[in-house]
Amino acid sequence: MASLFAASFMYGREEFKKGSFVSQATGDTLLYRYLEPQDMQKGKKYPLVIFLHGSGERGNDNEAQLFHGSGQFINPVNREKYPAYVIFPQCPEGVPGAYMPRLETLVPADMPLDPPVAPIVLTLMDLINSYIALPEVDDRRVYIMGISMGGIATYDIVSRYPDLFAAAVPICGSVNPQRLKSTKGVAWRIFHGDSDAAVTVEGSREAYKALRSYGYDVEYIEIAGCTHNSWNPAFNYPDFMKWLFRQKR
Repeated sequence: MASLFAASFMYGREEFKKGSFVSQATGDTLLYRYLEPQDMQKGKKYPLVIFLHGSGERGNDNEAQLFHGSGQFINPVNREKYPAYVIFPQCPEGVPGAYMPRLETLVPADMPLDPPVAPIVLTLMDLINSYIALPEVDDRRVYIMGISMGGIATYDIVSRYPDLFAAAVPICGSVNPQRLKSTKGVAWRIFHGDSDAAVTVEGSREAYKALRSYGYDVEYIEIAGCTHNSWNPAFNYPDFMKWLFRQKR
């Protein structure tokens, strides 16, 4: 039964090729899957999208990270309308994500204000920068999004490297909102379910209020009655892809 489920889950996702990246900064290896623009045209530049998975998709199979979110990028209509480079890195098993040491709380005000950069973030940034350096990538249209652990990482990474990103979409994430003051110029779209018990909705509410207070470009969509899996209604939000791909620095 498990093998049938795995085969069913991966059906069609083979369009995402397998990659393995060795970081010069850390020496660590990062597994990832990537999608290239369909029908690439010579001399044209394409956006870059980075998708960061949740804690349940950590591992070393270079497949589980595609479980959520990859379907929208292999949809043939979206592939035609929004050609892009898309990368899905996989956080190794046992690595807690963007914060090391592991976070003890997700209460926004109690989260670290100046945390040390985690090795996995340095490795990931090496990978992202290797794509940005490609002549076919439009460095004014780099987008990052993530769910749960990946939503938390999205806040962390954009707070550290705001000048790289045109747009950020954290879904059911959390952050110390004071860290977001550095993110001027980034377009934010935040999603969260108001009944989330795993990462409570205060994380997104406080992030939204902080970004608004700084005068930054932010939209917040709170889904009534939704628990932790707010990524499903987020991915199905009417203009999810249209909003993302119109952003430019």
